[in-house]
Amino acid sequence: MRPVLRLLPLPFSIALCLPALAADEKPESWALCPIEDPVPVFADVPQPAAGANTEQARAARANQDTHIEGNQLGGTEQNLEYTGNVALKRGDQFLGADNLKYDQESDTYSAEGHVRYQDAGIRLVAESARGDQNADRHQIDNLQYQLVSRRGNGGADRIDMKGPEGSLLHSTYSTCDPADRRWELRSRRIDVNTETGWGVAHGATVRLGHVPVLYMPWFKFPIDDQRHTGLLYPALSHSGRNGLDYRQPIYLNLAPNYDATLNPRYMSKRGFAFGAEFRYLYRGGAGKLEGNYMHRDDLLETRSHEPEFVAARNPEPDDSRGLFRFNGYHNLNTHWQARANLVWVSDARYVEDFANNLGGLTASTLTSTAGLYGVGQFWNAALMADAWQLSDFNLTKATLPYNRLPRAYFKYERPLGRWLNVGLHSEAVRFQHDLRDGGTRLDLKPTVGLNFEGPSWYIRPTLAWRYTDYRLDPELARSIAVTRAARALGVPANSVTDVMMRPYYNESPNRSLPIGSVDMGLFFDRETEIKGSRFLQTLEPRLFYLNAPYREQDGIPLFDTRPFTFSWGQMFRDNRYSGPDRQADANQLTMALTTRFLRQSDGFERASMSLGQIRYFEDSRVTLSPSEAPLLKGKSAWIADANYAPTDRWTIGASYQWDPKFRREDLASLRARYLIGDDGVVNLTYRHRRDLLEQGDFSFLYPISPSWSIVGRYYHSFMDNKLLEGIAGVQWDSCCLAVRAVVRRYVRNREGEMNNSIQVEFVLKGLGSAGQDTERTLRRGILGYYRDDLYLVPPSNTTPDPDDDNRYAPDMLP
Repeated sequence: MRPVLRLLPLPFSIALCLPALAADEKPESWALCPIEDPVPVFADVPQPAAGANTEQARAARANQDTHIEGNQLGGTEQNLEYTGNVALKRGDQFLGADNLKYDQESDTYSAEGHVRYQDAGIRLVAESARGDQNADRHQIDNLQYQLVSRRGNGGADRIDMKGPEGSLLHSTYSTCDPADRRWELRSRRIDVNTETGWGVAHGATVRLGHVPVLYMPWFKFPIDDQRHTGLLYPALSHSGRNGLDYRQPIYLNLAPNYDATLNPRYMSKRGFAFGAEFRYLYRGGAGKLEGNYMHRDDLLETRSHEPEFVAARNPEPDDSRGLFRFNGYHNLNTHWQARANLVWVSDARYVEDFANNLGGLTASTLTSTAGLYGVGQFWNAALMADAWQLSDFNLTKATLPYNRLPRAYFKYERPLGRWLNVGLHSEAVRFQHDLRDGGTRLDLKPTVGLNFEGPSWYIRPTLAWRYTDYRLDPELARSIAVTRAARALGVPANSVTDVMMRPYYNESPNRSLPIGSVDMGLFFDRETEIKGSRFLQTLEPRLFYLNAPYREQDGIPLFDTRPFTFSWGQMFRDNRYSGPDRQADANQLTMALTTRFLRQSDGFERASMSLGQIRYFEDSRVTLSPSEAPLLKGKSAWIADANYAPTDRWTIGASYQWDPKFRREDLASLRARYLIGDDGVVNLTYRHRRDLLEQGDFSFLYPISPSWSIVGRYYHSFMDNKLLEGIAGVQWDSCCLAVRAVVRRYVRNREGEMNNSIQVEFVLKGLGSAGQDTERTLRRGILGYYRDDLYLVPPSNTTPDPDDDNRYAPDMLP
């Protein structure tokens, strides 16, 4: 029947108009909320499926009939009267009332007494409802509603609707329980238009408790999931470096597939800055363009009066400052993609002055990369280019790595049958530098390997041949020849003549050598019982033999090669250098042993221990420079790593390196973590690497009660006896409101100067937040602040893959 075909979609506008701006990346926690909703579930009515999509539900009901039931049908043929438990059902929709009258001639209706309505998005109760179907005019009086698809509830004195336009009179919205209204949005009138997707609030007030904290006589906002131009939530903070820091993002919806965000910013101690972000998306790709501009930074003027100021290393006080960054990709086909990651900053102190974490202080260079990248079942390849920019004012451009303009690589690995594997790693690069001469390098490394394995053993011999050829610029070849001649003849470099260096001059050096290795291992296991729990204990011995003959490489420049940090993974590599400019000679055997205790009920690893060492049968003579000592025959440092979980909440680990040759400790690391309840965590870490660092890091999120928790971090360098970062904060949480206050002190520049900041954030769950983004600070500083972070795969602590294009451009800039 017709009586509610137009009435039923009406309350959906209520579900959209007030919480439309409440989209958060992290789902809100409603654990402290009452179990029963303000508008309880209608017990005698089938409920929509959990997680039902309101848009899909509306589409599904479009072609369905409406069924009307009631205890009694009366009236006349023209004026129908349903009385007693009237129920109208259409798809996921239900409308119930004590009485329903419908005039078929005028096409008007009225529902009185215990009016109830629900669908996939909303559930409400009202005093009465009436309308005119011909005029498409409807009215609902004295209603209370409860959102179903997302938490939220409220009421209105009346809703008037005509076609797509409507008004909510004296309406309220909150995600709090009505008996404990921590915050509430009230509005004298809200006009909505479901066709345009906009709502206009008149006389809107946000209240914390009974106190109005924000009044808006008029504001416009979206009521659906479409993007609309308008103001986003501001960010407000205070720090010793910036002073009062206020940002007001402005969103611009330019087209369905691209948009922009303007970010004007005021810092009381530094001045005005203007940032912008442009995003685009299309069927074959996407991208993001970012920029920031500051016409004048008062921080530069303040710094210029400091006693240790060196003008040559700093931008001029009147200089403008800025950032440009682009990241995007385009899919050419199923195998090839073009992508770019470009970054530029105006000066070498920009990263330090605008970053707000320690990562901004440790990066001395930024890189920009662009190229074509391909991948197939057995291969991957690229034609790319990258360039570097200095981001450490203490260094000079001479310290920058070589630009690779261009670089091409091709990698191929394929099994041939059950036992045989073949592969090829190849690369061609042109190296350029603003202050140094460069050259071209071709590196080829074909491999053949066998794979013999069974359920408890494996043997994998591999034979590779590495050929590397260079074409050097004349001045670089001359510089290398002068250095080699001076060292060979025992004379100063400035006294070497052309005749003396001639035997050492070579613009086309090359190197070739075979590399053989055998990787083998065994797996033993046994069942055991520890304190009533059944475990599977494994014993995994492993041997890795490597042999590569010596080749003299002093005539080869160092373009992009550096030594790997000695670690567990390094013991099983065929080269202790990261790039092709040096291939280490080797005659060595790695011996390693690992044991694990796995709980049989669920596979949980209760404990693991690993121990390994390399035995060098001959001296390894290849070095990065003549001043570097060769690796002598004997034994490497012992590497030990152990992890133990006394309970499912405790995790304790340690790593240790001991060099028996010099009887010294090269590395020591201790780590412990304890999980408290569902959210709390305590982390304790100690790190020591000989002659480089000695640091302690203590961080925690400790829940005092379901509502209150404290957070903190103390990150200290024992070598410098200096605080690196200190965080102290308190958090208060309720069903619908959360408040976080954080005080932070951290190293702000490479001179070790400290910065103090105060961050306060109010989170009105289901509506938005005001203040600084404290969660970003806490998530970075406290591992496990989000419990799910503990189960993510951490990045490698060894040297990154040279084909990882983002390895030198961390997202450290705000």
